Amino acid sequence: MNEDLTLDEIRAVLAPGIAANAAFDGWGDAARDMAADAEGIDRDVARLAFPGGAADMIDAWFASIDAGLAVTLPPETLAAMKIRARITALVEARLDAVAANRESLRRALTILALPQNVAKGARLGWRSVDLMWRMAGDTATDYNHYTKRTILLGVYAASVTVFLDDDSDGHADTRAFLARRIDGIMRFEKAKAGFVKRYEHRPSLSRFVGRLRYPVV
Repeated sequence: MNEDLTLDEIRAVLAPGIAANAAFDGWGDAARDMAADAEGIDRDVARLAFPGGAADMIDAWFASIDAGLAVTLPPETLAAMKIRARITALVEARLDAVAANRESLRRALTILALPQNVAKGARLGWRSVDLMWRMAGDTATDYNHYTKRTILLGVYAASVTVFLDDDSDGHADTRAFLARRIDGIMRFEKAKAGFVKRYEHRPSLSRFVGRLRYPVV
């Protein structure tokens, strides 16, 4: 059965197993080979599936976590929530998905912080926050699209930092930290909306000058 899988499908199948092994063996050949053996996939084929080595394995793991969000929080569940609750639930669900592999995540972030992987790490972070905003119902295509994602990326990164060393019951400290940061996002969005509304009703100098030159008859 596994012989008929495409390389993309093999990456998706192996990613969780590699992550589980990476806590002890690092994001390297050993973790990949053990995951391949567990799934009955030839080791050489598994190697072909991750030509970029550790960075590609981490990419596949993060992608599998993102894919799992749609299962954990289907559209009908999110639709019943307010926007703040949606974003909070999505971030918490993503953290819950990596809770069993916190050491693997720590090692993954260390690898992505290397100079040769910084750009890839940024792309992976953006991909995740973009997905969360889209799942939350955001359809902005103007500058709001970028500001929302930039702010959430900062909040998520900070929450992960707290999460990695959080030994509180049910990661309560991380959840409280996240709630405060999400509150900050919502206040910012409210203030920004008010500013834009006021600006839209502000007299336009260009229109005024235009009327002087071309008065309405």
